[in-house]
Amino acid sequence: MAELILIRHGETEWSRTGRHTGRTDVPLTEAGRAQAAALAPWVAALSPAHAITSPLSRARDTAALAGLRAGVDDRLAEWDYGGYDGLTAAQIQQQRGGPWTLFADGVPPGATPGETLTQVAARASALLTDVAPLLADGPVVLVAHGHLLRVLVTQWLGFPAQDGANFVLDPASLSTLGHEHGNPAVLTWNERPRQA
Repeated sequence: MAELILIRHGETEWSRTGRHTGRTDVPLTEAGRAQAAALAPWVAALSPAHAITSPLSRARDTAALAGLRAGVDDRLAEWDYGGYDGLTAAQIQQQRGGPWTLFADGVPPGATPGETLTQVAARASALLTDVAPLLADGPVVLVAHGHLLRVLVTQWLGFPAQDGANFVLDPASLSTLGHEHGNPAVLTWNERPRQA
C-alpha cells in the first residue's frame, strides 16, 4: 500500500500570532506562500497519484503553490472552534478563568459551540476510509490544517483522538503515514524544506 502524505498549509497571520484559525478563511502571508512553494520539489519527487485539499483558501493555495492539482473535500476543513475562533490560548484561558487546552477541554458550549473532538475524529476516520482505496494507485496527498491533521493521525494509528495533542505540526510541514510490518505507522513527521 502506498503512503499517505499530510501537508499542513503555510503560514497565515493568525497562525503566526497563535490565534486559533478554524473556519475563518484567513489567507496565506507572503512567508506562507514562500513556504508552500518550497514544498514543490518534495511533492514532485513523491509523484502522488491523488491530492485532496481542504476547501479553505489557505490549504487550497498551499496545494497549488506546492504543485498539486487537488480535489476538495469538506471533511479536511479545520476543527470548528466556535466562539474560540480567532482567539489565542492565553485569551481563552483568561476568558475561562483557568487552564485550557483544545484536546483536553474542547470548544465552548452555547451560541457558537463548534465541534467536539469526537465529531472531528469521526470526520477524519470517515475520510480515511474513503481515501484507503486510492492508495492502491500510489501516494495520496492531503493538504489541510494543524489540528485536523493531528486528529487524523490518531485515527490512522488507532489511538484515542485526544492523543493528537502529542503530534505538533508546523506550517508548511510534510508528514508521511504508512505501514511497518503490516501495522499503521508514522514514517516521517513535521518535516520542512529549507528555504533559500
